[in-house]
Amino acid sequence: MIEVTTSVKIDEGELHFDFIHAAGPGGQNVNKVASAVQLRFDILNSASLEPEVKERLTRIAGSRVTEDGILILSAKRFRSQEQNKADAIKRLVNLIQKAIQKPKPRHRTKPNKAAQEARLADKKRRSVVKRLRGTRPREID
Repeated sequence: MIEVTTSVKIDEGELHFDFIHAAGPGGQNVNKVASAVQLRFDILNSASLEPEVKERLTRIAGSRVTEDGILILSAKRFRSQEQNKADAIKRLVNLIQKAIQKPKPRHRTKPNKAAQEARLADKKRRSVVKRLRGTRPREID
């Protein structure tokens, strides 16, 4: 079990790991060992998360979620498979922790009277500047 918070834990059986060859430096090791990790987590079918958390996680993860609701995280920062696996799990936990936090509701506010007047005064100044740009002075004979 991977502990996200004290109340939310993810079963390791819900995670699927694919090991792939990483690009970049690493000498001969990079050609022989599949050190990069692709973590797949099925958000929609997860029993560990509540529906609103699933929705927020899908929105936060963005393009990393497939149409089927599977979150794919790639980790290739380190040269060892174990470190990349731990990095992918850590990034998943961070994403889920962000999704668990409920966003603060936004309260609509109205600009105060001084701000409204300042905005209108600025609009008048700009319109005068633009109006003067369009006219050419007449030539005097």
